[in-house]
Amino acid sequence: DGGATWTERTAQDGLPGGELGRMGLAIAPSNPDVVYALVEAKKENALYRSDDGGATFRKTKNEGNVGNRPFYYAEIHVDTQNENRLYSLHTIVTFSEDGGDSFETFIPYRSVHPDHHAWYQHPDNADLLINGNDGGMAISRNHGETWRFVENLPLAQFYHVNVDMEIPYNIYGGLQDNGSWKGPAYVWRRGGVRNSYWQEVGFGDGFDVVVDASDSRYIYGMSQGGNLYRSDTHTGESKTIRPIHPEGEFLRFNWDAALAADPHDDQTIYYGSQFVHKSTDRGDSWTIISPDLTTDDPEKQQQLESGGLTYDVTQAENYTTIVSLAPSPVDPDVLWAGTDDGHVQLTRDGGTTWTNLIDRIDGVPAGTWVPQIRASNHGAGEAFVVFGDHRRNNWEPYVYRTTDFGETWTRIADRDRVWGYAHSIVQDPVAPELLFLGTEFGLYVTIDGGEHWTKWTHGVPTVSVFDLALHPREHDLVLGTFGRSIYVIDDIRPLREVALQGPELLTETIHAFEAPDAYLAEYLQADGTRFFADAIFAGENRPDGAMITYVLNAATPMEAEEAEEVVEVDEMDGEVIGGDAEATMEEKPKRDPWKNKVKVEILDDAGMVIRTLQEDAKPGINRIAWNLDAKGVRFPGQPEPPKGRFREPGGMPILPGTYTARLTYDGQQSETMIRVHMDPRLDVPEADLQAQIAMMGTLMDRVELATTAMDRLRDARKTIGMVAQQMDDRDDDAAEEAMEMGTAMEDSIKTLVARFEGREAKGIRRDPNTVNAKLFMAMRYVGSAWGRPGPSQEIAMAQAQEAVRDVVTEINAFFETEWPRYRQAVEAARPTLFDTYEPVRVSSDD
Repeated sequence: DGGATWTERTAQDGLPGGELGRMGLAIAPSNPDVVYALVEAKKENALYRSDDGGATFRKTKNEGNVGNRPFYYAEIHVDTQNENRLYSLHTIVTFSEDGGDSFETFIPYRSVHPDHHAWYQHPDNADLLINGNDGGMAISRNHGETWRFVENLPLAQFYHVNVDMEIPYNIYGGLQDNGSWKGPAYVWRRGGVRNSYWQEVGFGDGFDVVVDASDSRYIYGMSQGGNLYRSDTHTGESKTIRPIHPEGEFLRFNWDAALAADPHDDQTIYYGSQFVHKSTDRGDSWTIISPDLTTDDPEKQQQLESGGLTYDVTQAENYTTIVSLAPSPVDPDVLWAGTDDGHVQLTRDGGTTWTNLIDRIDGVPAGTWVPQIRASNHGAGEAFVVFGDHRRNNWEPYVYRTTDFGETWTRIADRDRVWGYAHSIVQDPVAPELLFLGTEFGLYVTIDGGEHWTKWTHGVPTVSVFDLALHPREHDLVLGTFGRSIYVIDDIRPLREVALQGPELLTETIHAFEAPDAYLAEYLQADGTRFFADAIFAGENRPDGAMITYVLNAATPMEAEEAEEVVEVDEMDGEVIGGDAEATMEEKPKRDPWKNKVKVEILDDAGMVIRTLQEDAKPGINRIAWNLDAKGVRFPGQPEPPKGRFREPGGMPILPGTYTARLTYDGQQSETMIRVHMDPRLDVPEADLQAQIAMMGTLMDRVELATTAMDRLRDARKTIGMVAQQMDDRDDDAAEEAMEMGTAMEDSIKTLVARFEGREAKGIRRDPNTVNAKLFMAMRYVGSAWGRPGPSQEIAMAQAQEAVRDVVTEINAFFETEWPRYRQAVEAARPTLFDTYEPVRVSSDD
């Protein structure tokens, strides 16, 4: 009756008697009278079947392979087409075709990730199966003969994140039951950050990964139960370095044990069980430097006696353990430790003596976990402690700060300022009041030490932020989330500047923040495939070039009528095919091209403006990218920008050095410096770079000359069209002669235009002898790679110069001979109609 009343099924109905545990139930879609129950019982775990809609049950005949670990698995599913075929999800997937009397392996512990929890079978196509497991999702279209792993889901559960100092730098972290990993924060490759760029550096449940500061080739990683290893990421060699108690005492390592590298000694690491273990030789040997820092409560250590009906003791149950360690980057003798049973411990003498500070921290319920402690680099006595009590259904955020070695504490996050319990915190290394807080419901930021918190909403979802890392060189904030993988917020220094100078900085008309260094990086094509469609995940890459961040307080919002007006012009004959034809031939009313726009000028070290960009005036904090190029030139055939509009093409790359970005809005200016470096993977002498840039500059001069010549032809064609319109109603001999001569002029112009672009033809016709082809070939040769131009570049350059010289000579001749006769004919018919067109001439030094 839809749940109004219930009837219990008991041993009298065929189910086991006594104390029962977890149960999995499944009803056959093809025959609802068939019901299966996978029952955990004190005497025996077994599968039961009912053929009367669950009124009575019988135990099936199988004696194993139905499932394991009822604590973790209880999913069984009946085939959509066959009531006697069922699937049991556990470490592997097993299936039965005889109503549960026998089972065999269906998905082995092999190519599909083990630990299966979710199952879908198409109601009309039993061959289509979808499996959800601890490693993701797999799909089969042939009833399990083959499986395809789904690799485009942006989902991952990261416990911790760390970074190295490579360029580009890498991110490290461990995944819930999916190993520990190393991968790039961004790549100098096309096609985004692919899954294939990430390297598994350890198996099992992955937790913290710490990089050897002296050589990022080596890492320390761990898996469940405190299994610690040191690995060579180049060869895959991995050495077990888990501490062993010298007297054989059982070491209680948390499922997610505490691991930390000493910031003062590259060979020293710390590891937490109930003791603090210290190694000064990269884990080859260990010394216990603390007593048991936990409550050591025996009532919380009964997992071997309190395992329920079916024991499931995997060391995830270890309690009264150390879960956070924080060595001070200021004082090598200061080390903080936090436990899962509510202790905050401090040593100021390298571990000789320890003080439990928890009684000095008001407002924290006894026994609350301490998932993270952060030692400040602004003072040896400063630290931040994050408490988490959600395991007892208390979702209050508890975050505390001390500046006097724990003598006094200030609570900097509570439910009035932050929504949801906290996981992680990080302090800016320059601005001590700039803090980032990871919570169960997203990222928060404060610029005043926690007096006020703001939830970060741009690009970061509402998700558990388990860990945070601030890159010391690139000032990126890296987020490790438990569900949505990793996020990187590029260059948080604008917030640092606001924290140091005050929020009043955000009220300036325009203010440019300090810009990060930029690299003239070469980009590889992605591994594997260029065109990856939608089945391969590609993370968003960092924008190429230099990042420029500024705050703008626009006087007025951008007006709708300021949207760019588009005028289409046929590239071959200059005929207006869209927009206002008269306006394209006559001078438009003057308008300010910088109204509601931000002007971004790039200046070289001599103070010369080499590039100008235009951005819409959007109030707030803005970020744009400069492509590390100088001002370019239009190529022959490309239209000029409409009157009163700004449009500057990009050109050749700039040289390494120091540049200035000057931003202007509404008469106000602000500047920031940009350091541009060569790709560190390349070794090109500066003299060779200068020679290459010089040749590219000469080439751009030739392009500009060719474009000017082409523009004269376009202007001449527009004039012929205008003349034809004005004389359309004339039938005298003079007008007829001018019209006929205009037709001849158009034919001559078409012939000259073809010298640039080739003659019109159906299909594809790439003429290598056109002026444009010669110019593009020279560009490819001169600019395809960094280095001093060689013979091939010189040949390509000479051929381009010769092609431009020849065509300009022909155009000069056209305007010096044919055009004056046409002008004379037009003036004879309409004396005031014709405008003067000067011939294009090659410069005297060409």
